[in-house]
Amino acid sequence: MRSAAITAVGAYLPERKLTNADLEKLVDTSDAWIIERTGIRERRILGKGKGSAYMAIRAAQQALERRGMPAQEIDLIIVATVTPEHPFPATANIVANAIGAKRAWGFDTEAACSSFLYALSVAADIIVAGRVERALIIGSDKMSSIIDYRDRATCVIFGDGAGAVLLEPTEEPVGVMDYLHQADGSGCVHLHMKAGGSVLPPSVRTVRNRLHYVYQEGRQVFKHAVVQMASVAEQLMRKHGLRPEDIAYFVPHQANLRIIEAAAQRLGLPMEKVMVNIDRYGNTTSATLPLCLYDYESRLKRGDNLILASFGGGFTWGALWLRWAY
Repeated sequence: MRSAAITAVGAYLPERKLTNADLEKLVDTSDAWIIERTGIRERRILGKGKGSAYMAIRAAQQALERRGMPAQEIDLIIVATVTPEHPFPATANIVANAIGAKRAWGFDTEAACSSFLYALSVAADIIVAGRVERALIIGSDKMSSIIDYRDRATCVIFGDGAGAVLLEPTEEPVGVMDYLHQADGSGCVHLHMKAGGSVLPPSVRTVRNRLHYVYQEGRQVFKHAVVQMASVAEQLMRKHGLRPEDIAYFVPHQANLRIIEAAAQRLGLPMEKVMVNIDRYGNTTSATLPLCLYDYESRLKRGDNLILASFGGGFTWGALWLRWAY
């Protein structure tokens, strides 16, 4: 049976670090409070004049270099992002042009923090259907561009970064095995950006009232994230008879360390089987999952069972069973 396997990963992280000590100078907070509530010690910030495409291009180039594959062989590019380079054209088009993927078509996905997982699922299905052979799936977000650094509830959480995976077809029992995704639009009120869309386009009033930043009700998001992210992962494992001892790593969206720990506990997984890098990068939204795969790549071996899970504004959530291919 044909499946789609990850054959290379790449990443890009800005050099500038925004530490908790830096944030203490901006808002009423402390290093101890941030670590206790989120588990974050520092996050990366991309400089002015550069956007999500800049990071996506570099992550994609690294993935291709590590695979030894020219960009001309790529058939499909999907960029998962909530901070696209422009409202249009798609950031994927900008990436394709920059890396020289002359025969690739592509588009962006926007499902908040679930964007990368949804994109990975879509690309895998397209490959399994035989429509394309090689796809780049990139999660890239410049969250600093939509964060209010006067808002203690959000500015301590988010950072910038990008991660990319290369997907190729295989007849071996590895790759994307299955996934379950869900959504609940009633959750929109708890996590969203108020202005910038067609209902409230940019205006003097929306800018003056600081409506172009992430708005989050932390308690509601925490409650739903813990329950839904663990629940959908548990459903997927139960569907395929996967026990905790069968899982090499749980790969959760890096929203908050307490959410990660609670989800792992509900799944019966010890923390040594959980990928965590939120302490160094914060919540990079669409980039968290590929950045985890990048950071833990050297610890993975062919055939390892991974359960990827995410939860995002909207609400959106999902889980994906992946067998590592190399």
